[in-house]
Amino acid sequence: MTIMASISQGNQGQNQLGPGHSATPRAQTHRTRSLRVLFIHRDADAIDSCLQELRKGQFAVASDFVLNLPQCVQQLKSQKYDVLLVEFPHPSCKSPEAVLLLNQIAQQIPLILLTPRFGMESQAKLGDQSWFDCVAREHLAHLSTAVRRALNEKKLRDELEDARRALQHSQSLYRALVDNPAYGIYQCDSDGELLGVNQALVNMLGYDSKEELLAANRASVVIPNLRKSVPFTAGSGERQQIEPVEVEWKRKDGTPLKVRLGGRGAFDENGNFARYEIIAVDITEQRTLEDHLRHQADSDSLTGLANHRRLFEVLQAEICRSKRTGREFSLLLLDLDELKKINDQFGHLFGDRALCRLGQILQDCSRSVDTAARHGGDEFALVLPETDWAAATLVARRICDLLEKDTEEPALSVSVGLASFPKDAGTIGTLLYAADKSLYEMKAAQPHASRSRQSA
Repeated sequence: MTIMASISQGNQGQNQLGPGHSATPRAQTHRTRSLRVLFIHRDADAIDSCLQELRKGQFAVASDFVLNLPQCVQQLKSQKYDVLLVEFPHPSCKSPEAVLLLNQIAQQIPLILLTPRFGMESQAKLGDQSWFDCVAREHLAHLSTAVRRALNEKKLRDELEDARRALQHSQSLYRALVDNPAYGIYQCDSDGELLGVNQALVNMLGYDSKEELLAANRASVVIPNLRKSVPFTAGSGERQQIEPVEVEWKRKDGTPLKVRLGGRGAFDENGNFARYEIIAVDITEQRTLEDHLRHQADSDSLTGLANHRRLFEVLQAEICRSKRTGREFSLLLLDLDELKKINDQFGHLFGDRALCRLGQILQDCSRSVDTAARHGGDEFALVLPETDWAAATLVARRICDLLEKDTEEPALSVSVGLASFPKDAGTIGTLLYAADKSLYEMKAAQPHASRSRQSA
């Protein structure tokens, strides 16, 4: 028999455990967001703590819990969930392979591991993956942020997948769209020289008539010779065709036009080659949208800095480069002091503004090769390629000095931790651990320094 229980939220906000009970969320307000959660966890107190933090984060939660992976499989067959919160390590989920299996079972449902302590060591064992996140028991206040980030990233992944499928669909239709005026069509001879165009291509390039476009192409190439820029397949007859390719043209007004070209040879009634017929699809807007979605997927929505996932990608790349070149790099971890006090005293808008102010200072102190990231909550990171410990210390000092000189209220200060690769660590997890340890040593050594300016 499968042992499964649910956690329901009553009118007084109390939690009740019992087999077969489904959670009923409270009446939503305009600020709440519905959320259905499946816990794979053995500790009812831990589950209750998670639910309390999610409610604080303005989630209207409906939740169930199971005790192991087989029960999880059965539960997912009967109910859809927005996120899975998983005890880690767990008797049935304590290895990277088990977590990967759970991710495959979940089928794109965001996965968050709940670790008993600071989670970097656990996450390091699992490797650099983008399909899960870790939240330590001692940092449950970050759970709502982690859930919201996971849901937003899933939405962006779905949008990117939809865009990819749309592009594949458009590629499969090009033969059937020869007579469609919405698509640019032109013909060229066996040498690739332009013979004629349709009105849709004229409009796409911003000209007033076919004659004007052809004259402009003779005077200064508007549509490049395909024989010189696009691969043709070998062969004859129907097999003579142009491989689909993306190119960039210039409109009449000089603005760039990104097009996808595809076509094949056309033959006369005797089977002799007559010309190439090319279809040009305007993908400028689509590429702009995809670039925007990629940027959103890698960026923190509040500060515009790199997000947690992008930070791990950069750290992995820098470790590989350091091993290849033998040159070290450094990592700064920064913690914005007294953010809760700012939120309580001035309001959350000022708290958000404080995070953005620190983010801007990190960008001001960064080179083009550096990566400034919001690690989560009030924590930030700065990756400094080919920078030793001494040079990184100067960067940290400059950040603190700029905060000291900032006249905007409320006054801000940060605690900073520093670690270098490979001097202080050999993996992403141990590097983050070393920098975090350095940060908390600074906090312990100067317990009142971060509050001095705000008190003044």
